[in-house]
Amino acid sequence: MDYFPLFCRLQGKRCLLVGGGEVAERKARLLLAAGADLQVGALRFSPAFQQWADSGELTLMVGAFDDAWLDGCWLAVAATDDDAVNQQVAVAAEARRIFCNLVDAPEQASAIMPSVIDRSPLMVAVSSGGRAPVLARLLREKIEAMLPQHLGQLASLAGTLRARVKQRFASMAQRRFFWERYFTSDRLAQTLANGDTARADRLVEALFSDALPAQGEVTLVGAGPGDAGLLTLKGLQQIQQADVIVYDRLVSEEILNLVRRDAERIFVGKRAGHHCVPQEEINQLLLQQAQRGRRVVRLKGGDPFIFGRGGEELESLAQHQIPFSVVPGVTAASGCAAYSGIPLTHRDHAQSVRLVTGHLQQKNALEWEKLAAEQQTLVFYMGLSQAPHIQQQLMRHGMRANMPVALVENGTSTRQRVVTGTLARLGELAQQVESPSLIIIGSVVSLRDRLRWF
Repeated sequence: MDYFPLFCRLQGKRCLLVGGGEVAERKARLLLAAGADLQVGALRFSPAFQQWADSGELTLMVGAFDDAWLDGCWLAVAATDDDAVNQQVAVAAEARRIFCNLVDAPEQASAIMPSVIDRSPLMVAVSSGGRAPVLARLLREKIEAMLPQHLGQLASLAGTLRARVKQRFASMAQRRFFWERYFTSDRLAQTLANGDTARADRLVEALFSDALPAQGEVTLVGAGPGDAGLLTLKGLQQIQQADVIVYDRLVSEEILNLVRRDAERIFVGKRAGHHCVPQEEINQLLLQQAQRGRRVVRLKGGDPFIFGRGGEELESLAQHQIPFSVVPGVTAASGCAAYSGIPLTHRDHAQSVRLVTGHLQQKNALEWEKLAAEQQTLVFYMGLSQAPHIQQQLMRHGMRANMPVALVENGTSTRQRVVTGTLARLGELAQQVESPSLIIIGSVVSLRDRLRWF
């Protein structure tokens, strides 16, 4: 983050605005709305400033900028049409450790003023860090249209209920459940919008009286192969409502950044060759968290039901009557192939796709003769360490040595790397990439040179 987003209480605090023109007027309106004790200094002032001064809303100081104007200030804003003066204000403010906003010079400012959507006490701010103010304004307009005016009333009423909610509900999970029902109640929102406070009070009482769930629940969410844009809308909703996130190493940092900030995060990652947390312990962890009444999301890379052991985890929950649900994700085969320009099926190349695990504990468990058949695409998950064995078995059972292959490392992410070659070199190619990587085998790989786009 170039700027740390922070809301400041300026009521009664001295703030300096340097400038008396049209741009300074816009800044003054914001500062006055925030209740600042506003001091404005400039050589000349627009009529609006004179009116504010006459009504006692701010104080005018006529003359060139003087460092003494900053005495006792919490915030400074330089909004003149002279860059040299604005820079002088910024340097003086920096020396006094006072945050300063500069008009049209965000790279030199220690503070910026975002576009604001005001639903007081609910405030939404949009900023581009000064790089694209028009974009910030357009986004503000979109958000303005999305947020109804009565949200402020809903937030104000919530403020009066906080102490009662804390007293009524012992656990954070119960309180969160109450607030989620409160803020998603269409009837309550509409009643407040209509100004019917008596009916709103009755609806609130009903929320306090409703029984809360005695136990929690678990949702398996597929995080996709890496790109946060591939997370489904329902998956996003689930991770932003969870009390606990249990995740593995294949979940990208970009996805984790979307998790609600106050959710507990538990890492149970596994790496090839050494498991950080045994599967049995993960099953027990999910069970224990749900039995504590918490809303748990088991966040898995790719899709939880495709080589993700999702079925094993749900079996354990079902044995103990824990409610659960599943949100599918984009599996690595689909994501990595698409981002590599490799269609998994094609009328001229492949009429079927086989997803195969590369964890070959039982060497003869796979039907290699069928896997070596023509007109299909093979996708091996977790197959790097077994690449020489896969190469040997497929060639032994009739697959041609020059069959195109691709190995996709960190698929769909900005770190994606694709190595291509032939089946005869698969073992050698596997040494050129690192886990997590996917192996794609089939004539569809030959289309990559024409279809690659990412």
